[in-house]
Amino acid sequence: MGGDDVRLRAVVTLAQGMAAAHAPRESWRAAAAGACRALGGSFAALSVWERELGRLRVLANVGDRARDEEEFPEDEAYPVHQFPEITEFLHERWVGGGGPNAWVETADGPATGHAEYCHQRVAALRRRGRGCCVVAPIVMHGRAWGELYVARPAGAPVFDRADADFATVLASVVAAGIAQTERLEEARRLAFTDALTGLANRRAVDMRLDEAIERHRAEGVVVSLVVCDLNGLKRVNDTRGHAVGDRLLERFGSVLSLCGAMLPGTLAARLGGDEFCLLAVGPAADEVVRVADELCRRAAELELGEGVACGVASTEDPLGPVRSARRLFRLADAAQYRAKAVRSAKPVVAGREGPDDPVVRLADAPPPAAAERRRFRGRR
Repeated sequence: MGGDDVRLRAVVTLAQGMAAAHAPRESWRAAAAGACRALGGSFAALSVWERELGRLRVLANVGDRARDEEEFPEDEAYPVHQFPEITEFLHERWVGGGGPNAWVETADGPATGHAEYCHQRVAALRRRGRGCCVVAPIVMHGRAWGELYVARPAGAPVFDRADADFATVLASVVAAGIAQTERLEEARRLAFTDALTGLANRRAVDMRLDEAIERHRAEGVVVSLVVCDLNGLKRVNDTRGHAVGDRLLERFGSVLSLCGAMLPGTLAARLGGDEFCLLAVGPAADEVVRVADELCRRAAELELGEGVACGVASTEDPLGPVRSARRLFRLADAAQYRAKAVRSAKPVVAGREGPDDPVVRLADAPPPAAAERRRFRGRR
């Protein structure tokens, strides 16, 4: 098979690998790994240019990593002023009519004849036992996005001009793959996010709760659900307008998010209308109740509205077997319904009023007759 055919196949493989990715990290890894294989490198990195911070931040390192190189580093970043070639290649040359072409550097100095391209990268090559690298700018939507970096070990053949040209092609394929990943991520975000508050929506809660109940059944992990009904929203809408009502929803959403952050890994969501919830997986039931109590206190202090009716259901409490997400939702919903009925300023917790707990009885009662308007989630 000819060299052009081999490289075409490498491009196709790279594009397919990125297309198969289901999350940004998978896409970053696929981009770096595909470019590394295509260029015969031993190591590759993908970095993004964070303009507002004036730095290149490494997203993924693949291949023969040095001790200080993590696959997905949290804080590996380099000030752009240390890499003057970024400014020239992504601004001066490009704006002047040139293209965002790749270039080669070696541990002995620049291979491209530009003396200014040496200090930081050459030092890094020597420090990590690498002999040469090719650097390709990544451009998306007409703007510099970041760079693709592929290196070979000391003693390996040095990248040549043809390799740099091929790296430029690979960078354009990577750019297309990243753009596609970002579009998919945005679509996912919109599908699982409440547009008004920015919290998770009902679809996100249903998915997370189903997964959590499976873990509860398999591992015994504690799953707790806090369901809140924001009091006074209709009055605000009727007397002050829906714009003010939306502001109340947004403010309560912020309070909910703040309280949810007190429990690691908790999902804060708006179920719809004036109903919200917190889904906690792992924390003890008493911790969840404590946070729900804090939520009620903070909601009562909001300038608008009339506080919240809050119900809690946790698999750690005596509720009987919780084999489905539907039952836990019914229990939390029934607790919230009771809190609203008795105008409780504190959360009502399912299962804590003895063997004949009224909340558990309400949740597990047969579906209400058609004449009754109240219907719990899960029975619709």
